[in-house]
Amino acid sequence: MTTRLYTHPIYVEHLTPPGHPERPDRLRALDEVFEQDRFDALDRHRPEQADEHFVLLAHPEELLSRVKAAIPEEGLAAIDADTSASPKSLEAALTAVGGAIGAVDDVFAGTADNVFLASRPPGHHAEADRAMGFCLFNHAAIAARHAQQKHGAERVAIVDWDVHHGNGSQDIFWDDPSVLYCSTHQMPLYPGTGGKDETGAGNIVNAPLSPQTGSDRFREAFRTRVLPALENMRPDLIIVSAGFDAHHRDPLAEINLTADDFDWATGRLMEVAGRFCDNRLVSILEGGYDLEGLAESAASHVERLMKG
Repeated sequence: MTTRLYTHPIYVEHLTPPGHPERPDRLRALDEVFEQDRFDALDRHRPEQADEHFVLLAHPEELLSRVKAAIPEEGLAAIDADTSASPKSLEAALTAVGGAIGAVDDVFAGTADNVFLASRPPGHHAEADRAMGFCLFNHAAIAARHAQQKHGAERVAIVDWDVHHGNGSQDIFWDDPSVLYCSTHQMPLYPGTGGKDETGAGNIVNAPLSPQTGSDRFREAFRTRVLPALENMRPDLIIVSAGFDAHHRDPLAEINLTADDFDWATGRLMEVAGRFCDNRLVSILEGGYDLEGLAESAASHVERLMKG
């Protein structure tokens, strides 16, 4: 099993205000853990910065123009109460897009069985026409559209286990049955979406979790809601919005998972990918704000990808 790791130094140059949870140290923590001997077999690459036209696969030109206009020449600029931009933020976001589309190309070409993209800023809160929730562009959505347009994927599944609901991904694919969106997340919690009754065109599967939920409830939700939806769809590609803020150490939520839970969930998705997708799985970093919890969880996730 060939697992490719995409990351790039530009990602730490997207700056946020002091004390902000989505900070450059998140990527530094992942860089440190992936330097360990157990990850020697990773196929490491730096993604290229994507051309701006790839953003338009999931967003209107007006959104791209607003983000570009918000980038400051120096210092920080507020996009909303939670989301900020610095001089290198557009370059970082476009390089995250480049990693997402490069990962899709890799798994369809067979140069990698699966790919983990360690990038920032995250993406799953970015709606079609709105940057929000630390996110500028929706990398998972762009990756799904790229798989459809370039590689002829008829059915793409996005599985989002970030502790916050991916309102952006749900918004973009709300009425598109060719893309399945499945999410486990704490509810109530930011951004306030993600109820079970939010079903789109039958392609939206939300599995909200109550505060203080642990491993048993998370795995039950995965087994009873997420996996059956994937089995029913038989996707050509699985994209994971891999947030690790459901870890029990994370300061922004109250779900009590451990690294073993992310290992288990990764294994279940790889089983589905093996049956339907010729192993094609692309994982894109979303949240995870306790550095130790993030490093432990991402390490377990990537180790499972490598094991096959």
